Amino acid sequence: MKIQNAFRLGLFGGIGVLVAVVIGTGLSTLATILTYVGAALFLALGVDPAVSFLERRKIPRSGAILIVLAVILGVFAGFIFAVIPVIADQVGTLIQQVPNLIDTLTNQAAIKEWWQTTLPWLDYSEVVKNVQNWFTDNIETITTGVFATVITVASGVFGGLIVLILTLYFVASLGSIKRALYQLIPASKREKFIDISEQISTSVGRYVIGQGTLGAINGVQTLLFMTVLGWILGTPIEYTALLAFIAFLFSLVPLVGTVTGSVIITAAVWLFNGSPAVIIVGIWYLVYMQLEAYLLSPNIMNRAVKVPGVVVVIAALAGGTLLGILGALVAIPVAASILLIIKQVVIPRQNEL
Repeated sequence: MKIQNAFRLGLFGGIGVLVAVVIGTGLSTLATILTYVGAALFLALGVDPAVSFLERRKIPRSGAILIVLAVILGVFAGFIFAVIPVIADQVGTLIQQVPNLIDTLTNQAAIKEWWQTTLPWLDYSEVVKNVQNWFTDNIETITTGVFATVITVASGVFGGLIVLILTLYFVASLGSIKRALYQLIPASKREKFIDISEQISTSVGRYVIGQGTLGAINGVQTLLFMTVLGWILGTPIEYTALLAFIAFLFSLVPLVGTVTGSVIITAAVWLFNGSPAVIIVGIWYLVYMQLEAYLLSPNIMNRAVKVPGVVVVIAALAGGTLLGILGALVAIPVAASILLIIKQVVIPRQNEL
């Protein structure tokens, strides 16, 4: 190729690089906002099947949307007024008990005796003194970390509120958004594009409902089990509502969520209730994880997305690495969408060659 004007070519090439850098910087700056939008759209697609269900019952779409939004807001409000105060009270009690736990761990005669028997070459009093000195010397760093954690939690709550608001808007306007997107597709390919898009939308919606169902089952069974176990043992299980909430949240994460939540809950029961409660809870979660893995999850999720097991594992790992928890959540429906496109678009084209 003959270059007519090297300066012009270099100029336009440099401008292209600058534009690419500006776009990349802008996307990096807007990463949080784009994450909120993606999460809200993901949840809106999960709510859309409920709207479609009401439409099939001869309810106008506007009325169906109002009913679904009212239910969402009602559940959210009920969660705030029913669960949050209990959790806040239990977390406050837990924080108040932390100094007593530390004092018990540092002054308990049994621990000192164990230390002197197991580690006789280390002076127990000297070790305790060194630990106290370390906390004194690093109090500023620890305090900064605590404030950073508080700010992170506050940012998470604010982000959750933004996602909820965006979800409500997306649910109300999802139909018009789809129609506007479909108009951008050439007329010759529009029908096929609409068909595949609706299948993907339905698959994502069913996946969200399925994952939420698994989380709700785990949270409810944890609450009921801990309550009944407290009655049987004659001593209430500490922080039952908080543990049920942890079970619900962690169950929303595919693959490792239930296992991680079960380990945290069992460790909490061991710390605050001891034996035999921790043994019973550990056995219960071992049984429940088998029940969820081989009965609940296959029956619920196979109706939502049909993805081979190895693809599920790879997609969840890749999504979690790229986008954290949100990536792990959306990875499976994204993988299902890619498989659907390959099956209905790529393979037919290859067969025509």
